[in-house]
Amino acid sequence: MPYPIRIVASALLLALLTACASLRAPPTTTFVIVRHAEKVADDSRDPALTAEGRARAQRLATALATAPLVAVYATGFQRTQQTAAPTAQAHALPVTTYDAEMPVAEFAALLLRNHRRGHVLVVAHSNTAPDIAAADQLIADGVLSAFLTDTFPTEAA
Repeated sequence: MPYPIRIVASALLLALLTACASLRAPPTTTFVIVRHAEKVADDSRDPALTAEGRARAQRLATALATAPLVAVYATGFQRTQQTAAPTAQAHALPVTTYDAEMPVAEFAALLLRNHRRGHVLVVAHSNTAPDIAAADQLIADGVLSAFLTDTFPTEAA
């Protein structure tokens, strides 16, 4: 092959390889957003989990055992901390406490700023979990996924 044709062929091959490399999927983050497990039915502002709630928190940890979890968030209440703890412990991660009163858009922005790949567990409350899952920032551009559930495994595996 003559020298000029080799240069053109090499340049085309390099351009093709560069184009293929740029087609890689962007990094994604999956937000697993759950409501805390069952709490003790007392009149306290900060009840703990019931035995059923603790068992459900353990099943959540089992369900996420193979997920590439990079962070766990919970509000400062016992019920969210206790729901998050088994999963965090199983992945050797701390539970990051966030303010339950933080505006949803601000919390979503914080999550996006801190996590661009992997799975992030967020343990919230019945009055905040749906809004967090619906935050435009978390589902924009199809780059990120958000899952909302308060029905994570209810029966022992």
